[in-house]
Amino acid sequence: MFFIGLARLRSLTGPIVLLLAAMALAACAGPASYDGDAPAETAAVDARAVLEALPDLQVELPHVDAVVVEKASRRMYLKQNGMVLRAYDIALGFEPEGHKTQRGDGRTPEGRYTLDFRNPNSQFHRSMRVSYPSREDVARAERLGVDPGNNIMIHGLPDDWAWMGRHHRRHDWTEGCIAVTNEEMDEIWAMVDTGTPIYIRP
Repeated sequence: MFFIGLARLRSLTGPIVLLLAAMALAACAGPASYDGDAPAETAAVDARAVLEALPDLQVELPHVDAVVVEKASRRMYLKQNGMVLRAYDIALGFEPEGHKTQRGDGRTPEGRYTLDFRNPNSQFHRSMRVSYPSREDVARAERLGVDPGNNIMIHGLPDDWAWMGRHHRRHDWTEGCIAVTNEEMDEIWAMVDTGTPIYIRP
């Protein structure tokens, strides 16, 4: 019965799965023993032991249908059907206020775009490209006689900076990209598909 239950558990997601697995293992193992020479042990099942005992158990993260960036609050949200599934503190371009108009201005663009490309071998851990510049962005840059720039990304930290973790957010430091920690980028990578719309608000 326990192994039949495991087959069904593989179709579930979330922390509840691990809790159920731990309870099942505890029931099979029975009470802890004590022989008088070894230190007394509790009957609690270590979560790490559960994970080692269930190597095939995979927790599948939900996929989102929209990414929303609020520049003023330095927050990014992953949404599904209007519900926020994840929220992250972010760092922006070194001149974050206003819409990006040209290469090198240090601004993060504003508007509706698409995440149109994924780079698993980015120098910034992993990256997902924002579809800037749009036709409107190109036309505006032509009127101004400037290069609109490109390759605006959601990305993690370079290897030399990975140790900083969340402290990288103390300053806006990118060339116009949206930066998160590497652990956060791994989660975003798993939840956001190519083609997902991204809304970047002032």
